[in-house]
Amino acid sequence: MNTDSVIVITGAAGFIGSCLVGYLNQKGFNNLLLVDDFSRDDKAPNTEGKSFLEKIPRDHFFEWLNEHKPRIDFVFHIGARTDTTEFNYSIHQELNVEYSQKIWNYCTIHNIPLVYASSAATYGGGELGYDDSHELVFNLQPLNPYGVSKNEFDKWVMHEECHPPFWAGLKFFNVYGPNEYHKGRMASVIWHSFNQIRETGKVKLFRSHRPDFKDGQQLRDFVYVMDVLKVCVWLMENQPKSGLYNLGTGKARAFEDLVKASFRGIDREPVIEFIDMPEDIRDKYQYFTEANMQKLRAEGYSENFYSLEEGVEDYVRNYLVPGKYF
Repeated sequence: MNTDSVIVITGAAGFIGSCLVGYLNQKGFNNLLLVDDFSRDDKAPNTEGKSFLEKIPRDHFFEWLNEHKPRIDFVFHIGARTDTTEFNYSIHQELNVEYSQKIWNYCTIHNIPLVYASSAATYGGGELGYDDSHELVFNLQPLNPYGVSKNEFDKWVMHEECHPPFWAGLKFFNVYGPNEYHKGRMASVIWHSFNQIRETGKVKLFRSHRPDFKDGQQLRDFVYVMDVLKVCVWLMENQPKSGLYNLGTGKARAFEDLVKASFRGIDREPVIEFIDMPEDIRDKYQYFTEANMQKLRAEGYSENFYSLEEGVEDYVRNYLVPGKYF
């Protein structure tokens, strides 16, 4: 893939999508078509100062394609409705399933390689483990409509006989990093921790509502967005075997560790207070996630991942403290 390539990024004003735009710019790729709902002022700083060909409203993207018939060399479909507390499934169905099907079909017809965002939310409570095998997809029981929609699209893909020349569905685990200022309740625990420390000097964490997990010892696979970007571009440039791929670090860590690392990032002693989990998410909550990363490694991805401490320190010191974007 040369730097003259024309690359589409959906969700380009969002957290991961805007970071991907910035990372591609760093790699010399400037012929980018950015697709998103650009009407939100709080997301505008995510794309400021970045190089691209055009911003295209998400709702008009397919009409724009029919009208302009551009040459496209690669598509990153990162855009989605990611709110795990949105229980109106029709919203997820429209944006996460039907829109993704249209992207897939366009890439198939026009022979364009595709990387799309799936999610670790597809694994539900983890009863079946966290293996990115295709057989597992049909037995998964996600805990919320967002996870259901992501799994429904993965299932649809598994049944498709026609597909892009290369495709990868990335099951993102708990991604954190710059450009998530606009996400509010759905922002990472690091972002919330930083703001709580600055405002109150302490961090509130959900206490455990399961006897097999102590307070603060709920475990997640937290992956720094910089690693996500490296994997995305590696897939574009190497195009290994098509399929679903987990994207975490492969190492589950406790929320308490995460918060302590956040305090260290601003040179403060940790003060943690445990509060009850809201009832609307209590029975939909993942207590443990850990990506099995063997498939991506077997395809040749050999880069080391940031440790939790390294990633959080970089995020806090270089982005949150100065209020910078990537």
